[in-house]
Amino acid sequence: MAGRFPQRPTRTTVRGGHVAVPAGAAAGIPRQAVAPARVRRWVPEGPLDLGLTLGPLRRGPADPTFRATADGSVWRACRTPAGPGTLRVRAQGGEVLGEAWGPGAAWLLEQLPELLGAGDDPEAFVPRHRLVALARHRRPGLRLTRTGLVLESLIPSVLEQKVTTDEAYRAWRRLVRRFGESAPGPAGVGERAMWVMPAPRTWALVPSWEWHRAGVDDKRASTILRAVRVAARLEQAVGMPADEARARLEVVPGVGPWTSAEVVQRSHGAADAVTVGDLHLPGIVGWALAGDREADDAEMLRLLEPYAGQRHRAARLILLSGHVPARRKPKMRRVDIGLL
Repeated sequence: MAGRFPQRPTRTTVRGGHVAVPAGAAAGIPRQAVAPARVRRWVPEGPLDLGLTLGPLRRGPADPTFRATADGSVWRACRTPAGPGTLRVRAQGGEVLGEAWGPGAAWLLEQLPELLGAGDDPEAFVPRHRLVALARHRRPGLRLTRTGLVLESLIPSVLEQKVTTDEAYRAWRRLVRRFGESAPGPAGVGERAMWVMPAPRTWALVPSWEWHRAGVDDKRASTILRAVRVAARLEQAVGMPADEARARLEVVPGVGPWTSAEVVQRSHGAADAVTVGDLHLPGIVGWALAGDREADDAEMLRLLEPYAGQRHRAARLILLSGHVPARRKPKMRRVDIGLL
């Protein structure tokens, strides 16, 4: 009976990459009198859940670069090597329809299969715990996305360092809307227009007071500024194995193992890039697999050893299970330095 009904999203399952994609008939973005620049149809092998696969790319429910609409579509506005582009993805029967606008349209559609997990091998994962097996059974459409873009995952990951997710999401929204550009196509108009994140040079020219107003301290702002100065070198890491890509990212002062793992999970679809240095993840994994809510990184890695090569997927399934210990401490205090 437990597998018959979809689970209600919780804060933990959302963190695991759960985005509810409605299946209604009404569209959330008005169709304009502009024909899509490009269209591609692709047939995935096996089940595919768009919300689970693309969910990790959303940075909060009001992310201006990501939206799930009531017609079952997922929209993404991003800066590609060919320029800004907007991608709309929706499932139609056993195939996926991709529509794209803007200078980056051709690139987005070329990367569509990789974005939807064509390079992922979920069959390589063997559950070793009942909870993990049940989470996998409930979500057969989970695939690990591979965006092929580094900076779009690096900058919001840096913003998430050492602060609450709400603070990081607020900073991302403010900076993208303030310094980005309107998304090409119909998504870039209307009251809830989508935005493409700023180009590297634009990030480099953000005034210090704007970082402050967005609630971003000097340490995180300086890390982003150092990263965008070598943006071309960082983007080249897409062609490297995940471990080598992480090593290149960590050359940038302020980018450590936590941040590099968060990036390659999205840019490379790295199935084994488990996040260490996280405030909550070790306790969640420890509680789920061993009933140990005080687990540290070393204990988390020990518990995940049976999933070597697939540790990130195992951690995601644990988060998606919603099996977390009861809170015993107050939430991390939110401090908005923009008000100081």
